[in-house]
Formats: sequence, structure tokens, C-alpha cells
Amino acid sequence: MNAKQVPGGNEPLTLINVFQVDPAHQKQLVDLLKRATDGIVNAAPGFITSTLHRSLDGTKVAMYSRWRSNDDYQAMRGDPRPRALLEEALSIAKFEPGIYEVVQTYLPLDDHNPSDGD
Repeated sequence: MNAKQVPGGNEPLTLINVFQVDPAHQKQLVDLLKRATDGIVNAAPGFITSTLHRSLDGTKVAMYSRWRSNDDYQAMRGDPRPRALLEEALSIAKFEPGIYEVVQTYLPLDDHNPSDGD
């Protein structure tokens, strides 16, 4: 084995949502997603973490989120508070949602610890 690995298993739900956006609207989209997440989505039961990314070319915004379960995520989606912000986001961007499970996590090799059997 060439890399340290953490096996997948009974992991939380992972969402990776990619938005396609005109570069002129990327900042507006980022602001809408921040407003929807900060204090609303991140206060929902079962929320673990979320990381917002923007592409350097201005054409994409991605949100990586972790939830305790699909039930928790679906309950949050039923909350009307973030809905208006997300609907506004969809008026300026195309949305490609994805729900994933972790298969494998790789850690950096530690060249200073020969006892790892590398």
C-alpha cells in the first residue's frame, strides 16, 4: 500500500452541489448561499459541516456539506426559511446536486515514520 488510508463505512451523508453561473453573477450566488447557510441551514438538527467553494474562472460555485442522516437533510429542505434564498440562487445559476457516501479517505504519507510499513 503506497498511501495511508482511512476506510469508508458508516459515514454521515455527504452532499456535493455544483452550481454553473455566469461569472458576472458568481459573487451574488456566493452571497445567497452564505445567507442561506449561516444561521439557518447550519442551525438545523443533524448538520455537521459545510464548505463553500468558488471557481477561479467565475463559472462555478460548489458546496460540500455533511449531514448526520438523509432524514436530517430532508427535514432541513422542508424548512421555508432558506427556500426563498435558494430559489433566488436558482434564478441565476444551474444546479447539479449530488448525494454521496465516503468510500475511502487518503491521508498524506509520513516520510518521517518508517514503522508504518511503507
